[in-house]
Amino acid sequence: MTRIAIVYYSSTGHTWQIARALEEGARSVGAETRLCRARELAGEQALAARPEWQAHLDATRDVPEATPDDLAWADGFALGSPTRFGLPAAQLKQYIDTLGPQWTAGQLQDKAACAFTGAGNAHGGQESTLLALQNVFYHWGSIIVPVGFTSPLVKAAGGNPYGLSFTAAGGQVPKEKLSLARYQGQRLARAAQAVAVLRG
Repeated sequence: MTRIAIVYYSSTGHTWQIARALEEGARSVGAETRLCRARELAGEQALAARPEWQAHLDATRDVPEATPDDLAWADGFALGSPTRFGLPAAQLKQYIDTLGPQWTAGQLQDKAACAFTGAGNAHGGQESTLLALQNVFYHWGSIIVPVGFTSPLVKAAGGNPYGLSFTAAGGQVPKEKLSLARYQGQRLARAAQAVAVLRG
């Protein structure tokens, strides 16, 4: 069975909704999954200033925190983060920075990989965040699996070929974005299965 790890950071829940939909897509084509969150780094004062931030953290305490073993275990993985000034959030970057031993041991290479992100406005740096995460995949020797324009769902969700991106508006992510997240999960799982065969 193909194994897919989805590691994300979400402050108020939008990226978490995408991560769950991506997991649904991977499972729908038979993948075994691990959905994990990057550890929260914000202090109590920052959390207290944003009640929705604390509420989301409280609501997802049962989601396990990501460990390096999650990516070593996987045949393919997705990394997701809100955009912070055109870059991944510090919480996800801190997780990435713990993966040196797995990278050195070759445990991240020749595995399918994709990314997803969102921001508060339409031109908030989503594409540069996706490309920044893909830069990490280059260093690891992973096989990048973009959504491209491989399905009508891509254009319906805004047409970002690098990976799913969304604009946060209110509490719920638009259904077109969730549909594309499921498709991205399916595409990742199928690619991971093919690459695993080649990896032997």
